[in-house]
Amino acid sequence: MMTLTVYADSTPNPYKVTILLESLGLDYDLVHLDFSKNEQKTPEFLKINPNGKVPVLVDDGFTVIESGAILMHLAEKHGRFLPKDVQKKSETLQWLMWQMAGLGPVFGQLLVFAVAFGNEMPRATKRYQAEVLRLLSVLNSGLEGKDWVAAGEHTNADMAIWPWVRMTERAQIPLVDMPNLKRWYERLGQMDAYITGVEILGDKPEETRMKGFFGATVGVGS
Repeated sequence: MMTLTVYADSTPNPYKVTILLESLGLDYDLVHLDFSKNEQKTPEFLKINPNGKVPVLVDDGFTVIESGAILMHLAEKHGRFLPKDVQKKSETLQWLMWQMAGLGPVFGQLLVFAVAFGNEMPRATKRYQAEVLRLLSVLNSGLEGKDWVAAGEHTNADMAIWPWVRMTERAQIPLVDMPNLKRWYERLGQMDAYITGVEILGDKPEETRMKGFFGATVGVGS
């Protein structure tokens, strides 16, 4: 019998994995690491992922790290949410890599400079805020006349991007001027897999969540 174990905390990258697992209808065990207690840096967890980060998937004894790699592994293994058509698959992976290389890291840096560093370097904060807004604008344009980010269907690109767009609520970035993005974000947020994928990891108080996030960020916290 197949066994799946996910190591995670309630942050955007793990949400990608739980949303996909819920969309696939798979049973899995969840090991919830508490960033505020530095549990992702324990010797026991570092044996599973020496990089000391989540999410991690253990699939029948095979360990997969990095959220994008996990999404690709599960989608290819189960034949869903990653098109087989060469061009559609490429389009999906392009948007997945866009999130991995752009929206996620830039949003993370914005939170570090704006919140963790208390905006002590306003020029740096302004730079990352401008880049987040630029990337969101790119996504808004990409969603013009579309229900899904890529390939004309629900893919793991949607699942990768949505949790980071969710961070606009916490960063108080309004989507009112990005109607395509707002429509897509709200519609996906009403889907059962997205609701459960977030709820299963819990929704901690803002102060606790941010403490954990910054504690897990290199160079910030203990």
